[in-house]
Amino acid sequence: MSFENAPVSKGLMLWLAVATVLSGIFDIKYYFHLQLVPHISTHHQYWRLFTHHLVCQSFSDLFVSELLIYNVGVQIERFFGSVKFASFITVSTLVATIAEFGSLLLLNHFGLNIIPASPIALVFSILYQFSRIVPSIYHFRIFGIVFNNKIFTYLLATQLAFSSSPGSFVSALVGIVTGQLYRTDLFNLKAYELPPWLIRLSSSVAPYVIGSTRPPRRTNRALHEGSRTSLASVPRASAGAATDEDEGPVTTARRNTAGRRGDNPRSGTTTSVMRDWVNELTGRDGSSSGLRIPSEAEISQVSAMFPNVSRETVVGALQRRYVLGFLPSYVSPLENLMWAIRCTFRFPPSLLFRDFVMF
Repeated sequence: MSFENAPVSKGLMLWLAVATVLSGIFDIKYYFHLQLVPHISTHHQYWRLFTHHLVCQSFSDLFVSELLIYNVGVQIERFFGSVKFASFITVSTLVATIAEFGSLLLLNHFGLNIIPASPIALVFSILYQFSRIVPSIYHFRIFGIVFNNKIFTYLLATQLAFSSSPGSFVSALVGIVTGQLYRTDLFNLKAYELPPWLIRLSSSVAPYVIGSTRPPRRTNRALHEGSRTSLASVPRASAGAATDEDEGPVTTARRNTAGRRGDNPRSGTTTSVMRDWVNELTGRDGSSSGLRIPSEAEISQVSAMFPNVSRETVVGALQRRYVLGFLPSYVSPLENLMWAIRCTFRFPPSLLFRDFVMF
């Protein structure tokens, strides 16, 4: 999985990582946790209501939060769209802030005074959307109890919820309630969207801050054998020119060029190990680039055993008999040949050999 179509999740993960590391380096983490007494009630530091979402209090919480955002947030952003997902994060953060402040006021007499610095409420709000939107892939049983593949994500989230109890547990409950309120749209929370000017500004700045979100492209092109030799023999500075000169519309299929037929695959430095292995299985040697040609005696013997089979089919079966030389030792040569002939009536000889070489 990658960050394709998920720039908001990537930016959120980068922000949490950078902010947590910098706050630890400069030793300012004590400015970010939310404490009712004395920070709110006595010193009136209301800015803590918002800043405690910006960093994680420990690197273990950072690691778990990053894993959950990557495994859960990316899927929810692709489902919502980046603009709606950013609006969802904004709304969930505001609602969770109000709910956490109310929880501190109500539960202060029961010993709740501190909510740790961590975006636990936001993570659990995203996790609630994940539980309602993304279906399970498979189910399994442990001691008769049925689980699905989501249980591993929930176990990871449980570790985050109990990391700094009771504050982290209350924050997790607030996040679940916030996600449920957004999901049911009880207060018309889904109607909120970020301002267009902020969306345009973020779209223009994001590529320079978070980089590209496109997955790495895996090429299906291969170099000619001559290109590999030239790239290995020329200096590094001229490697690009050699590639441009020799590279063409190349595929991974085997080419029957005259320049390579005389090469010895055992002694050549440009021959891969995989090609040596295929040559050994198919009975090839250094002087032949095709299938082994059966002798007339072998063709006559098989034709006498199967008089209704054409000569082309017999030749293809004999060639395939050498290709299938990797069968177990307890399989007799006659059974091997019979299996090859049965395959002949199902698959063309060229198709079967091509698939075997590609394997």
